[in-house]
Amino acid sequence: MKVILRSYEGNPSRCVSGYLWRMEQDRDGLTDPKAMRALAHPARLAILNRLGADGSATATEVAEIAGITPSAASYHLRMLAKYGFVEDAPPRSDARERLWRATDRRLVIGVAPGDQPDVREAKNLLIRAVRRDADGELERALAAVAQEPDEWRDVTRFDRTLLRLDTTEMARLSEEIEKLLAPYRARYRSEEDAPPGARVAEAQVNLFPHAKRPIPGLPSEDHGAGPDG
Repeated sequence: MKVILRSYEGNPSRCVSGYLWRMEQDRDGLTDPKAMRALAHPARLAILNRLGADGSATATEVAEIAGITPSAASYHLRMLAKYGFVEDAPPRSDARERLWRATDRRLVIGVAPGDQPDVREAKNLLIRAVRRDADGELERALAAVAQEPDEWRDVTRFDRTLLRLDTTEMARLSEEIEKLLAPYRARYRSEEDAPPGARVAEAQVNLFPHAKRPIPGLPSEDHGAGPDG
């Protein structure tokens, strides 16, 4: 079983913006703890999200999104490039500042029982970092939803649904969701291709089997009564 974090560019049938987690059988995977720790930094995840949504950008441009200085953004971009997560983009006409873009590297995090402790620790660190990043985006949306225009508020949804299905059905559902999302992915669909008024939105899809809940302890009969009852 593998946890897969993927980032694709240039092909509408692939995941071309943001991240996709999927549990599946896959023999590929990130195994370098240093690379996974490098990616787990919140500023670097913010930078990758910016590049994934809007294409190439300079250090100054991603710095504002990540809430850091341009010099710090340059450092984080160099670290991401060191491990193959970003690369140089074709320069703009003025060519005054270096441009970066996300690579089309597939990022696979395979959770395996035989992982060495340092590898497992790095994988868990990255998985939690991506989850926190997604949760943060959701919290910002919840805080701002009341101020959204009516037309955006009416089409926004925060949904949680319990399903009953087998592994074949779950795999088919995952594929169907991916096909539905593909035409709208920001990395593939430019502002020019989208209709007027389009903006970057986010779909967070989690498909997972429920884990068994721990059995709670028996309730205590002691209600804290004093010596007089």
